Amino acid sequence: QVQLVESGGGLVQAGGSLRLSCAASGRTFSTYHMGWFRQAPGKEREFVAAISSNAGTTRYSDSVKGRFIISRDNAKSTVSLQMNNLKPEDTAVYYCARKSSSMWFGVDLRGQFDYWGQGTQVTVSS
Repeated sequence: QVQLVESGGGLVQAGGSLRLSCAASGRTFSTYHMGWFRQAPGKEREFVAAISSNAGTTRYSDSVKGRFIISRDNAKSTVSLQMNNLKPEDTAVYYCARKSSSMWFGVDLRGQFDYWGQGTQVTVSS
């Protein structure tokens, strides 16, 4: 059984920064692509960023490109999301997730992920 536990959320003013972390259980973390998604009240869960199993490839949604950076440490089984220049529209619950297959295709589709964390709240005040 895989467990994903997010941390690092909180309240920050617009223009500020936060770093989210996700710790994964299990010994096969390094073989899976990982992603971050977010869900704002009344909205569907949306893709934010993804990183390949060997950290060689990343993808970002247009809304966060240039502001957020995804990274991973396979030795520690963690994936992180550095969020800079935060905006009020970034307010949401952020989830980390594990992609179910080794294919990079579909890494921005939530249906392609089989394990999810419980989420961490990020609130950006204006």
